[in-house]
Amino acid sequence: MTLLEVCVDDAEGFAAALAGGADRIELCSALELGGLTPSPGLVAMAAKSPVPVHAMIRHRPGHFVYSAAEAEVLLADIAAMRAAGLAGVVLGASFSDGRLDEPLLTRMVEAAAGMAITLHRAFDIVPDHRAAADIAMKLGFGTILTSGGAASALAGRDVLARLARHVGDAITIMPGAGISPDVIPDLSRALPLRAVHGSCSEADASAPENAARLGFSSPARRRTSREKVAALKAALAAAEMGAASGT
Repeated sequence: MTLLEVCVDDAEGFAAALAGGADRIELCSALELGGLTPSPGLVAMAAKSPVPVHAMIRHRPGHFVYSAAEAEVLLADIAAMRAAGLAGVVLGASFSDGRLDEPLLTRMVEAAAGMAITLHRAFDIVPDHRAAADIAMKLGFGTILTSGGAASALAGRDVLARLARHVGDAITIMPGAGISPDVIPDLSRALPLRAVHGSCSEADASAPENAARLGFSSPARRRTSREKVAALKAALAAAEMGAASGT
């Protein structure tokens, strides 16, 4: 069956993802910024989860080129997730030309020994996807989260398909970006869907006007929808049934 990973950034989103049938949680803060490292309190709550939880290791927004000081922050965050008992971490680091920073990633993977590790969408800015996938396999990543370098996984499905053929069973290519029930049939025809990643979110208009006026809330803020999680789960099940019946 296709694993459904849902990214969440607060306690309500976590509960909604579980209620909708998520198989795994990517735990973050600030999803409107692409996901940052979650807070200690959120991590402590997630450690009690009935499904595996993988924490984002990304302490600031922006690019994935990290200084020596920032590398120490990343390594400390991995240690904190291990100490909290989470199942996995989501990592990425780049050189300025977009290539994966293999030396830093090696240190991060070593720090996460025994945990599941996903290479995040730093992969999407690499100049050579096959070479980057080879590095990920060599380092022991279990999953690559990617849109195939495109704005959405659907737009990048041809690259995703080539990557899936290249890596075989050695690593899971997990499509992410723009994942909704409508795109599942096309993606499932393009490549084997072993896992997919989505936010299953909707615009969050719950912030009081005074909080918005003072800049305490983000206009891009979104919230996880239990109904959208359930709909995506159902679409994956329908695609699996279609594949099994040859339709």
